[in-house]
Amino acid sequence: MAVRTRGGDAAVPPAPSAIGSAEGSVPRRLLAEATRLFAEKGFDRASVQEIVDAAGVTKGAMYHYFDSKDDLLAQIYARVLRLQMTRLEEIAGQGGPVAERVYEAAADVVVTTIANLDDASIALRSMHQLSAAKQREVRAERRRYHELFRSLITEGQAEGAFTAGVPADIVVDFYFGSVHHLSTWYRADGRLSPEEIGGHYARLLLDALRPDPREPGPLRG
Repeated sequence: MAVRTRGGDAAVPPAPSAIGSAEGSVPRRLLAEATRLFAEKGFDRASVQEIVDAAGVTKGAMYHYFDSKDDLLAQIYARVLRLQMTRLEEIAGQGGPVAERVYEAAADVVVTTIANLDDASIALRSMHQLSAAKQREVRAERRRYHELFRSLITEGQAEGAFTAGVPADIVVDFYFGSVHHLSTWYRADGRLSPEEIGGHYARLLLDALRPDPREPGPLRG
């Protein structure tokens, strides 16, 4: 299936780097070039020398901001997670029916992933190449996001708004497994906008969570 970004841009801008906020700063240039080269060539085939040459800096300048090529890869993934975590915290805390918040959160993670598709593609292909320590850091951040999302599912199950027939952990793993694979099929020249894709994903999730009228009432305790 091919989809496109209407007007050439997703609704959510690419996640800014948490390191170096000034436009054209050394860390931002390094992250931008590392992202491009990792996406084009793969993490293992893109050398530090290529990255610093493309960014117009020295290796010494790179190592001033980043410990290693591993650190660049971890930062590429972490910047999207930070953006998505901030947005999820806002959605989860805004009140209102839990089904509406789950819909908004589920659609948002699709839109923000598409807006940062190179980052998502790199993460899917290359995260296993990080050092064990860096992998633990990334997994801890991702777990925080998943746990907050899961709390919305359990809230809806407790209220009887969602089926309690499927454990919330499985719901979260299933949904994010689909989101993580957006980079394998999304195309910018397709017929659906990121918002439309996010809406479809979110509606599929809510349809799957619809309670069976034969189920008992809201969970207690």
